[in-house]
Amino acid sequence: MDEKPPRCLLTIDVEDWFHSYNYGNLVSKEHWRDYEGHVEQNTLRILEVLDRSGVRGTFFILGWVAEHYSGLVRRIANAGHEVASHGYGHDPVYSLTPDQFRSDVRRSKDVLEDIVGRPIEGYRAPCFSITNWALPILRELGFTYDSSFFPTTTHDRYGRLEGINVGSGLVEVHDGFFEVCISCLHTARFAVPWGGGGYFRLFPYGLWLGGVRRILRSGVPYVFYIHPWEIDPDPPQVPGLKGLRALRQRVNLTRCEARLAALLGAFPWCPITEAIDDLATMARPQIDLGLTARPPRPVAASGRPRCAD
Repeated sequence: MDEKPPRCLLTIDVEDWFHSYNYGNLVSKEHWRDYEGHVEQNTLRILEVLDRSGVRGTFFILGWVAEHYSGLVRRIANAGHEVASHGYGHDPVYSLTPDQFRSDVRRSKDVLEDIVGRPIEGYRAPCFSITNWALPILRELGFTYDSSFFPTTTHDRYGRLEGINVGSGLVEVHDGFFEVCISCLHTARFAVPWGGGGYFRLFPYGLWLGGVRRILRSGVPYVFYIHPWEIDPDPPQVPGLKGLRALRQRVNLTRCEARLAALLGAFPWCPITEAIDDLATMARPQIDLGLTARPPRPVAASGRPRCAD
């Protein structure tokens, strides 16, 4: 039988605008309930785009969002999309102890499973902040895959997984447990983030399209991500947001929905769980990756870690 071609995997990180680390100390976790929420209306816009395109994807939903918008979670599941976990409190993994991480992820998994009535198989760390010691905890909690590793050194806030080659797309880190890497465009010297987010909004669309084709030609799946706030035509104005953080948060928001629709029409897409059996034949096993717990990196003295998803 002919080997199936690499797939494009669509993922949506469902969080509200005030969960973004681009705002730093301009927003406070203690006041999340007080901010004007846009996550429901923006996620519904994404669902409409996907429905028009005939595409299904994986929605990594923050547990906090699920508790406050359970109807939205049901609507995502009823539309045929995969529901997965983005943790509960949007804290970077390396800012937590292993016990705190376990509690956060278990809480989100329980909330989501209570809503959709089925097992939650996938996890994505806030800010892609995965680290080796977290993987055995995810297996312990019943997950079958993680999709948090951005195999690039161009962003100092992304997590690291030791032992995964930079060209890996899908890695079986233990029997039946996979790491689904976020896509990068590999040059002679750098691994350029090519999975979505601000990079997708910043680079010219034609250039982006060519990069996706190049990744697929390399024989690995293309993994794309987007946040609902990235298609918000009228985002809340937060005084004090400026410089690089403002660029990351605001660049080309008005164009992003049309770009997303165009990208969905250019390639075949599916949720992660639908593809993982096929992709397992392309997995690159690693020995004992993530099976030995390591202590988390300490939080900087300045307080809450900052990163841009």
